[in-house]
Amino acid sequence: MRERWGRHPEGAEEGNEEGVRLPEGPVLETLLSTCYQASLLREEERPVVFRMIFADPRDFPESDGPPDGLHRLEFEEPRPFDEHELRRLSPAADFDRSLIGVSAGEEGETKIWGVVHSGPRWLRGVQGGREPSAPLPPVPVVEVEGPGRLQVKKGSVSVAELEAGKLSASYADVFASKWLPDLFAPVRAELVELHEEARGEAASLGEPWAPLDPDLSRKVAQQMFRRLVSTVRNAHHGGTIVIMPPERAGEVLAGEHVSLKHKFSDGEPRRRFRTLIVRIMNRLAQSHGRGEEVAYPRAVGWEEYVWSEDRELAELDEAIFEFAHLVAGLAAVDGAVVMTRRFELLGFGGEISGELEPVQAVRKSLDLEGESTIEEGTQGVGTRHRSAYRLAGALPDVLLVVISQDGDARFVRDRDGVVTCWDQA
Repeated sequence: MRERWGRHPEGAEEGNEEGVRLPEGPVLETLLSTCYQASLLREEERPVVFRMIFADPRDFPESDGPPDGLHRLEFEEPRPFDEHELRRLSPAADFDRSLIGVSAGEEGETKIWGVVHSGPRWLRGVQGGREPSAPLPPVPVVEVEGPGRLQVKKGSVSVAELEAGKLSASYADVFASKWLPDLFAPVRAELVELHEEARGEAASLGEPWAPLDPDLSRKVAQQMFRRLVSTVRNAHHGGTIVIMPPERAGEVLAGEHVSLKHKFSDGEPRRRFRTLIVRIMNRLAQSHGRGEEVAYPRAVGWEEYVWSEDRELAELDEAIFEFAHLVAGLAAVDGAVVMTRRFELLGFGGEISGELEPVQAVRKSLDLEGESTIEEGTQGVGTRHRSAYRLAGALPDVLLVVISQDGDARFVRDRDGVVTCWDQA
């Protein structure tokens, strides 16, 4: 934590690049050690999971509460900060909705002062969604996710993780990389063209539309894919998603590289996601269309989409996430789900050819862009991962997302002639 804390400038003020500082050594050690010990206990035969926030209760305004704020509930008398008290409180502080509030006195003694109710919107950053969540202050937050599994955050930003006895710094939010959106740039350009066609038709009818941020389609697609990955993760059945360039669709449907057990017939239903994104782009511009100079000096985009109360946009947003759940359900069947970069569903139950050249080692990326890597052998991984590596090695323009039964998600693609993978946080 100390090594990585200052790398994240959230909450920094002028003259203080680190922002909120970590507590003194003994206090920090107590926080981490006690949370770790609590993670090894069970409460009525259930694993102990919770979120702990180290902050003063005065950091949370009395009048705030979910969904847009944080609701502070302070005990009349503070409770001792130990593993058994954390175990007893964990059912009351639901992991998805609340945090256990902890602070230290002048003498460095730690205590549990109450509960902070956040609501579940904070999960949207991981699982996908347009609803804004109340930001956590940039203070130490420890998420106990299971026995010996701790993730430490600076507010909402991950700093370090402990799992299976190993400290991990190689997990990253792949969606924040540059290479992933670059891969889909041609598809986004097509969406903008379709939107401009619809805009031209509206203009010919005398209907003004607000200017639109062309990056909106990327953010909508990203939220859908976050939801897809998180849904497969939470189901604990694992799955593989294969994303092909559109020009390779014919090869796959002909049985090359991947043999699809269940193919979808060509038509609009197969391309529903693309249609939904264009409809969202059109409706957002239409609903804010009161003239460019008068009402909107800048293009409308993600922020307006997030805060919009337009009923049609809300229904389209729900349809996007239903599509994500549909694809996640298809991934429950043995074999891969195959789609194009346009998110056109080709089929599922795909068997990656065993005749492709086996891959003996891959590069595991230690950063977002794959510039720092370590070599990792493939002997110790399962069939799902080995087949994904074979396909990535054979087709440099293919992207795969492999999700294991324990919830780990790995993005796989060829980079500079070598199969490279990224572990998604």
